[in-house]
Amino acid sequence: MRTKFIFITGGVCSSLGKGLTAATVGLLLETKGIKVAMLKLDPYLNVDPGTMNPYQHGEVYVTEDGAETDLDLGHYYRFTNSPLSKASNATSGQVYNSVIKRERRGDYLGDTVQVIPHITDEIKKRILACANQEDDIDVVLVEIGGTVGDIESLPFLEAIRQFYHDFPKACTSMHLTYVPFIKAAGEFKTKPTQHSVKDLHSLGIFPAFIITRCEQTLPKEVKDKISLFCNVAKDAVIEAVDVPHSIYELPLQLRSQGLGRRICHKLNIRDVPIELPEWEEIVERVTHPEGEITIGVVGKYVGHQDAYKSVHEALWHGAIAHRHTLKVRWLESDKLYDADGNLIEDAKGCDGYLIPGGFGERGWEGKISAATYCRTNRIPYFGICLGMHALVVEYARAVLGLADADSTEVSPGTTNPLICLLSEQEDVEDLGGTMRLGAYPCRLKDGSRAHSAYGEYLVHERHRHRYEFNGKYRKVLEDKGLTLAGTLDGAELGEIAEIDDHPWMVGVQYHPEFKSKPTAPHPLFKAFVEAAIAHKQERENAQT
Repeated sequence: MRTKFIFITGGVCSSLGKGLTAATVGLLLETKGIKVAMLKLDPYLNVDPGTMNPYQHGEVYVTEDGAETDLDLGHYYRFTNSPLSKASNATSGQVYNSVIKRERRGDYLGDTVQVIPHITDEIKKRILACANQEDDIDVVLVEIGGTVGDIESLPFLEAIRQFYHDFPKACTSMHLTYVPFIKAAGEFKTKPTQHSVKDLHSLGIFPAFIITRCEQTLPKEVKDKISLFCNVAKDAVIEAVDVPHSIYELPLQLRSQGLGRRICHKLNIRDVPIELPEWEEIVERVTHPEGEITIGVVGKYVGHQDAYKSVHEALWHGAIAHRHTLKVRWLESDKLYDADGNLIEDAKGCDGYLIPGGFGERGWEGKISAATYCRTNRIPYFGICLGMHALVVEYARAVLGLADADSTEVSPGTTNPLICLLSEQEDVEDLGGTMRLGAYPCRLKDGSRAHSAYGEYLVHERHRHRYEFNGKYRKVLEDKGLTLAGTLDGAELGEIAEIDDHPWMVGVQYHPEFKSKPTAPHPLFKAFVEAAIAHKQERENAQT
């Protein structure tokens, strides 16, 4: 087989950063002229994360073709140019669902359907489908979710063992593990890593690389011990030390240890030196900022750092572009005001406010209050999906005098449904995978802030929603100073709303955060940060 495969597993504990590591390896290989594809295998039985609570799973990342996927695909997008599609994420739920449907159709001709070979064959089929989604893919990086030792991951690990057996010269693997430092003893402890790798060996998988997550650099004797007891070469024990400023330092850290070169040698791929000038510039901007801005993010799930992962990273991209560092204040949308009805102190004084997407009634009025605060105080406001809905409803209530203006998602009986259910959604009963999903074209209005930010008239952005702006209110709103600056190309569906006499108050129906990279910040995030910097400077000038 011409295509090569790298399998990435994790051990000891979760949240070590397998997704970031996989994305970084993909980046290092791409800089060598190697075309990569990325695949995340998730062991949960949900068909996809679309109906999962963000507190449990984090954000849902949406691809161009409308797949609701794991948030690690966001890392893949931000670091690499890998094709990302429905072929880039597979869950146990999808695998079992596919096999059971075949059994019901009689495709197995009466055979007893078992984990081996039927489930493992389906997993291998999906690995190969990822490799074949585009021509000339050189390397597929396959990240296995969960932690080695979890019962849910066993079918995936067995499928990998079989894949090695089927294509022995095309495969290698790396294991990401945690090496704790016990302060009381003053020692690093390698035993958790040894046990984790031992579990992999017992399953027939022998990693060629050990990536060690650690808080500080490992002494040589510790790395030598890991090499000896885990049966890997000494130069294949790679450190992933906590980076001091930004995750975007990781590619430079792993490059300095020659990881890309060693992978090429292992897979017998022609090696060339790695140049990362763009990433070196990003790190320089992060470590030597010219200023700082504070953005308040008003959301429902701010207690979980991964619930708005792409939003957070896109804000950072905008800040980096302007040589600023970023402080985010995570504000619970249903706790913006105290018992006396006063805005809480943490919510005051931000340079701009972003209201991200979400679903349901909880926190809805808080998001509308955030829109009121920004509109009346002329503070930059960026509303995404539900944040756009809040902008429109608030404006209708305050400026048009429609006191009961609302979204039918929250108030089905409102007589002024500024936001309502898409017509094609009215008879939908299943929640999973039935929204407006994926990339759609948006036509921008000449002279609008959106057009100024993008610098073009037609853009394609990714959606994930059921409720839309009600076009019946377009004329009356535009007569009163709210402009629909973008509409679905060839239709009248509102995609972008702007307040005319405000310095920067913009809401978008789509999710621009999914298309932002540190090397190519999304135009709207870049423009929003610029407006926040200007607001901060204006406020500081007024105080002097």
